Amino acid sequence: MTRRLKASEAIREALELKLQDDPSTYVMGLGVPDPRGVFGTTLDLHKKFGPGRAMDMPTSENGMTGVAIGSAIVGQRPIMVHQRIDFLTLAMEQLTNQAAKWHYMFGGKMRVPLTVRAIVGRGWGQGTQHSQSLQAWFAHVPGIKVVIPATPADAKGLLISAIEDDAPTIFIEYRWIHNIEDEVPEGMYRTPIGKARIAREGSDATIVACGYMTLEAMRAAKHLEPMGVDVEVIDLRSLRPYDAQTILASVRKTGRLVAADTAWVTCGFSAEIVAKVTEEAFDALKCPPRRIALPDCAVPSTPALANLYYPTSDHLEDAILAMLGRAGETPEREPRTIPPDVPHGSFTGPF
Repeated sequence: MTRRLKASEAIREALELKLQDDPSTYVMGLGVPDPRGVFGTTLDLHKKFGPGRAMDMPTSENGMTGVAIGSAIVGQRPIMVHQRIDFLTLAMEQLTNQAAKWHYMFGGKMRVPLTVRAIVGRGWGQGTQHSQSLQAWFAHVPGIKVVIPATPADAKGLLISAIEDDAPTIFIEYRWIHNIEDEVPEGMYRTPIGKARIAREGSDATIVACGYMTLEAMRAAKHLEPMGVDVEVIDLRSLRPYDAQTILASVRKTGRLVAADTAWVTCGFSAEIVAKVTEEAFDALKCPPRRIALPDCAVPSTPALANLYYPTSDHLEDAILAMLGRAGETPEREPRTIPPDVPHGSFTGPF
């Protein structure tokens, strides 16, 4: 059975199910027991499970990550929540030098089953220090798994998989998906880590996307369809490990690749996708691949700059039409009546 849930509700349901199912789990983070419950994702969990299972924490990200790692080593399954992925930079030493390496240093006999929810908070002029997409940082480090859902169903399924996994896992949560509503299965289920989703089948070009850019990719495919352009959209879902075989199979079918990322273009995950395809499916390419991602400058806070900064479905459409020798043609697009740092009318600020 399924029902329609917002992604924020699906995430909360995953947390509640795991707290019920496994007494070794606990949720910790700034604002977890707050009346708003981290955008509704932890709402009232402290009332149901007590302050020892759903708790606030001091503003000491590095120290508290160490506490979580220590508890994971002795048998707990902590879930840390950071309302901004930017705050996670304060815990990089604990994550990349400790959690990521523990299993390796002890010959596979030790494990650190830590899940870290890291929310990307783009929007409303939050700017340079609160809107970054840092997934490539974490995906670069062996020993850490990185997942990034684009749908409510995957938000629930990937979070359950992350909590149950014995490896430290970064669950990157794009704030813009929180209010998106879709069908979500009831009860406990798992979305496999390391398996991409073919969000839309097509034959003319492949868009490989992650996180919110998956939704922009689907919008681009919809706009291009009346022009006779059939776009395949691959939702990565997992960046470490990632599903190279699904990507390669798609590019071998379509011969064209656009890699779309919510992070910067240089050294971002889109570069990894392009490198993998050119290494292993170069002969299938009918034209050079393209990367659509953020320009190489800090995230702006003013509307004037934000209007020029963020990639959208328009950029994806233009790239694919150019690949097909149809540069200059423009599909029919819905008028954008809200700023580009606001995804849709139901999305309200300031957090």
